[in-house]
Amino acid sequence: MHITLRQLEIFRAVALTGSTTAAAHTVPLSQSATSTALGEFERSLGARLFDRVGKRLLLNDNGRALLPLALGVLDGAQHVERAFTAGGANVTVDLRLHASTTVGNYILPRLLSGFRELVPAARFDVRIGNTLDVVMAVQEFSADLGFIEGPCHAPDVYVTPWLEDELVIVAAPGHPLAESAKQHKLTAHELAHGPWLLREPGSGTRETVELALLPHLENIQPAMTLGSSEAIKNAAAESLGISCLSRSVVEDLVSSGRLCVLETRLPCLTRRLSLIHHRAKVLSATIRRFLRYCETYGAPRTLESVRAPAPRTRKRPAIGREPG
Repeated sequence: MHITLRQLEIFRAVALTGSTTAAAHTVPLSQSATSTALGEFERSLGARLFDRVGKRLLLNDNGRALLPLALGVLDGAQHVERAFTAGGANVTVDLRLHASTTVGNYILPRLLSGFRELVPAARFDVRIGNTLDVVMAVQEFSADLGFIEGPCHAPDVYVTPWLEDELVIVAAPGHPLAESAKQHKLTAHELAHGPWLLREPGSGTRETVELALLPHLENIQPAMTLGSSEAIKNAAAESLGISCLSRSVVEDLVSSGRLCVLETRLPCLTRRLSLIHHRAKVLSATIRRFLRYCETYGAPRTLESVRAPAPRTRKRPAIGREPG
């Protein structure tokens, strides 16, 4: 059996686009050549990889089993190609990172600046989206590593806990609940009936906030759904509602007096920020070095350590190394 990288590229393109017509634009080949190449690949494997539903090609069980293996092989081949460009003289290091919004906007810039001091040749391709976007990028091998602020439910993704992030409930100083909070700690009943500002479904922040609050509040009805934490905190500052956000997100508006942290009877709310990579991902020496740097950077695993690094007090398992 002779499987070529080109066949794997065509299979990947069809799997991700759902048709030979769309895949032809990314390979690139004509539609007929793409269809012929896919048919030859299936014949060489002796197995169908797709169910034909009208003009759509949907991965069957064989295709779903093959896809992560094919992505891993192609990712490894790209790594070899990059490592030996110009006869091995290429010293530039490229890392493709995808981060959810809180990490990408408030934590990652300082982390990358510190790593650049250690590895001046490092170049970063950084994308920012919600947690679902990050997980999908890692699954499709379009990102070497991901940073997420919500749970990850994908079985083919390895998750390493990283930093602990404090969540606070905030409102504009003139909001009725802020006025009440000056008199007493707010009850779950008072909070449950507040006009909540929440992230969109699929956001790690939305899922984490619901997991943190629902055990204490019977029901949360969003008064408004917004697509970013920046939009939410500014809406809260305009008295449009209350919200639960990372302290790192709101500390600038809290310091300036546009927002205040509401004192409540709820327990301390936290969430875990995590690093993720595909289980089939080839972890190069540079990626492993970056992971070790992330581990040291988040030593106490709190966001306070990001602002004022503290010495490590105990040894922890290395990030990116699966138990075995």
